[in-house]
Amino acid sequence: MGVDYSVMTASMGSMTGLCSCIRLLIRRGTWSPELDRRSLFTIKLKARIILNIACRHTVNISSPSAEYSSQVRTYRSLERSFKRRLRAVYQRFSEVPDNTTFHGCNHVYFMEADGIYRMDTREGDPEPEKVLCLASVGEGDGSLQRVRVSPSEQVLAATVKSPRKEEASCVLVRLGDRTRTLDSPQLLLTVDNVFSFEWATDDTLFYSSQRGLRCHRVFRLDLSSPGTSGTLVYHEQQPDVFVEVSLSRDRRLVLINCSSKRSSEVWLIDSDAPLREPALVQARLPELLYFVEHSHGQLYILANTGPGQEYQVLKAPVFTPSMDHWDPVCTPGSGRVVKDMEVVQSHCVMATRDPSGLLGLQVVRLDQPDTMCSIQLPQWACTIQTKGAGLADSDWLEFLLSSPVHPPVLYRYSPKENSLLPEEVREVHSTPQEYHTTRLEAPSQDGTMVPLTIFHTSVLEDLSGAPLLVHVYGAYGTDLNMDFSPDRRLLLEDGWALAYCHVRGGGELGLGWHRQGRMEGKLRGVEDLAACISKLHDLGVSRPSLTALTARSAGAVLVGALCNLQPHLIRAVTLQAPFVDVLGTMLDPALPLTLEERGEWGDPLADPDHRDTIASYSPVHNITPQLYPSMLLTAYRGDSRVPLAGVLRYVERLKDAIHTHLSGHSGSESKPTPRVILDLKSGADHFGPEEFELSLTESARQLAFLHAELGLSQQKTKPRRK
Repeated sequence: MGVDYSVMTASMGSMTGLCSCIRLLIRRGTWSPELDRRSLFTIKLKARIILNIACRHTVNISSPSAEYSSQVRTYRSLERSFKRRLRAVYQRFSEVPDNTTFHGCNHVYFMEADGIYRMDTREGDPEPEKVLCLASVGEGDGSLQRVRVSPSEQVLAATVKSPRKEEASCVLVRLGDRTRTLDSPQLLLTVDNVFSFEWATDDTLFYSSQRGLRCHRVFRLDLSSPGTSGTLVYHEQQPDVFVEVSLSRDRRLVLINCSSKRSSEVWLIDSDAPLREPALVQARLPELLYFVEHSHGQLYILANTGPGQEYQVLKAPVFTPSMDHWDPVCTPGSGRVVKDMEVVQSHCVMATRDPSGLLGLQVVRLDQPDTMCSIQLPQWACTIQTKGAGLADSDWLEFLLSSPVHPPVLYRYSPKENSLLPEEVREVHSTPQEYHTTRLEAPSQDGTMVPLTIFHTSVLEDLSGAPLLVHVYGAYGTDLNMDFSPDRRLLLEDGWALAYCHVRGGGELGLGWHRQGRMEGKLRGVEDLAACISKLHDLGVSRPSLTALTARSAGAVLVGALCNLQPHLIRAVTLQAPFVDVLGTMLDPALPLTLEERGEWGDPLADPDHRDTIASYSPVHNITPQLYPSMLLTAYRGDSRVPLAGVLRYVERLKDAIHTHLSGHSGSESKPTPRVILDLKSGADHFGPEEFELSLTESARQLAFLHAELGLSQQKTKPRRK
């Protein structure tokens, strides 16, 4: 069913408040998991560095690649060419900043494809020391997800995920001091089925246990006691609630975050008294979402208690934290929505987005909450990813800004000095002025104005002949993924226009934007998508025969529904890990995520209206004989989030519908015959392969498909003005 428990990593990074729990609310994400886990882009880069990478058909389940090759032999040369070009683009951006480094008291730690390294900051020219080797723990092909170091840097803990299973293992390593002879890191133990974890003390680790796609229990591991088994400290009884462990920025509180689609609940553990029972902040209430930070003995709570049930910041005493004692601290300015917050020293820093999509910071001094200052971030910025504070206290908030075509740039903000400083940007990484970022609005069917972001090299009036790639997601209240992508940068340099449609069901305009596009409002997201594409064509940006649409996971619901209703708007579609059988999935409570998903899609078993609504848009159930766009669907055999049976059913029905239509219109169709191709991969990773070569091949194949189906020759990169 396409769930990502930790999707906010790419949009807001490691902010410990809202992002921690939004990761729990979102179940079909577009981003790679974990607070400090590398994005797929970073994984590719690190792997490249380490490895020194200089018509009716029956679906052939046992050999999908053979189907791909037999149907479109001309793709192969295009695929090889794009693979070479993509490799060169990744090489160009191999040194962009990322979130894979973190600071201890005396060391800087960084992750590579083969393990974890550290350098001693007390040395003038330190040599990297390897503290964890993935091969030594039997996971040479595994990937690091989360890394935490105990308060005094005595023990390191890291979760490692194998591509062969959903659950991760937590590896604990006793860190040595190489200034003493033969004092080197030593493997202590491995704990299976761990999702999230945090250190309270050097001897006490709290972790949540994952079984399949569910996480209901939290354990305490005491390294100072005999034995290595964890002690159960929390057990969630509600089947639709997901549990994660996090840590306040000042490291004073371990937080147990319990969240469903419709409510949340937080329990506190004092890091200085880890053996005490967890204390409840506020019992869950219907439609109440809240997240907690701590500073100087006060809780700072981000809750949807503001106007329109949007987020505002409140405070409460640690010892009387219930809702009766919540006092407002600040509410964002008119039209702005809070995407997250951090408490840095004596300041509350909120990341906000305005209705046009521009990111900014709003900062409040906690001792003077009536005063608020606003910091405008660069207009090209589409995502903000905050770097963790590390073990050393810091007066600075560090974060990465990026866009789909602009590589990450590190910024540092000092609340005390109210200063924003960017890192020096190398010229090769900068985005030249001829690359435009245009923000528009499109009127949907009910008159709602839908935000739309376009990246292009020529002015809009000169884009009538440009190929257009449209992106959409629109689910779970999460923003559309707009992280930097070398693949998209390549298309932009080749003259493509890239459009990102911020439809209802997503979170770009706040919680209300999500509420309008969930459950009975799902068709609004389809109408919004159609309105965005039509708006672009009306403005002279491309045309249907040169327009392609791409989505992954739950984004395929809107794409599939649009193709059923208005297939003439687009020529080609690429879908990755596509969720296309909403009704069949939600009717099967035995599937691991059906119960948790009811807050997003509805409950067709208990409510006939919900069943009728889902049936009205579920892509596989509304296929009709007509001329569809060409489609390339990439699916994974072991994907436990998206049932493969629904994808296979969709492909078969789509081919049948096209065949039926062409049989009744023999010789009368002037448009090219659409191709429907299922590229079925082995492996269980819903987010695609993490191994660089496999990922590169997959991306090259998708680009080759788009070029072939849109009738494009592979354009060479334009020379850029100096």
